[in-house]
Amino acid sequence: MSAILVTGADLAPQALALLVGHDVIYAGKTPTEDDLVALCHAHDPAAIIVRYGKVGSAVMDAAPSLRVISKHGSGTDTIDKVAAQARGIDVVAAAGANAAAVAEQALALLLACAKSVVVLDARMHAGHWDKATHKSVELSGRTIGLVGLGAIGLRFARMADALGMRVIGFDPFAKNLPTYVERVDLPTIWRDSDAISLHCPLTDDNRGLLNAATLAQCKRGVVIVNTARGGLIDEAALLSAVRSGQVAMAGLDSFAVEPMTAGHPFQGEKNFVLSPHIGGVTSDAYVNMGIGAARNLLQVLARQPATT
Repeated sequence: MSAILVTGADLAPQALALLVGHDVIYAGKTPTEDDLVALCHAHDPAAIIVRYGKVGSAVMDAAPSLRVISKHGSGTDTIDKVAAQARGIDVVAAAGANAAAVAEQALALLLACAKSVVVLDARMHAGHWDKATHKSVELSGRTIGLVGLGAIGLRFARMADALGMRVIGFDPFAKNLPTYVERVDLPTIWRDSDAISLHCPLTDDNRGLLNAATLAQCKRGVVIVNTARGGLIDEAALLSAVRSGQVAMAGLDSFAVEPMTAGHPFQGEKNFVLSPHIGGVTSDAYVNMGIGAARNLLQVLARQPATT
């Protein structure tokens, strides 16, 4: 019976049912690298399901039987893929398992920004009635620019199209786009978009994609939404752009350093709508990601017999 290490405190029962016959070990809610190394030394897992924390070379070297690292979700930036490749370890992801959940969160953040949902709620609870002085933004007829047209980006594109928005998108790898998505380059995204939503993985090439230079190229009063990875945005540059009015509102579900700690510059800023990277955290996505992660690792183990 081979061991499977989960870098989290639980796994959906439907996923566990697929892993019957394997010894599943949990690392807890917030595992450190030292925690994972110790567990690998103790159990020598054949597979790791990555929920929280990072899996780098030290963890891999502590598990000589490790053959596959399976992401509980779609983003694999917390896994050192170069180190895995060098050791012959497969890295797989449950792509699309949380697409509906994340796309819905992006839409929620976009609407919250355009309709001043958070500010008006606070004002109402404080006893104010701002009907005579407040005007929201109408999204119909506006242009939404999407960076990344994978499962999540395309799902969000469909929602934006249903709102009557012009949808433009950049993704050098996307093929067979629906007719309502206009493929453009990044300069066009910055120049034409009334709102920009990020849906791409984080790589060394696109880290800090939204920075002082690119934000300056955007329309004044643009809305920024990020449900992808915090590292895509230069946070200091975004804060400056929001304070200056170059960016009207920012709706963010991911951050450069997570979890966000007290004293972060975004906290208390009135034109930021923040959520704690929960776009993919729904009961349905939890099940789908668990099943996807389990199936992916089992496929690798089945085609790659253990060495003796």
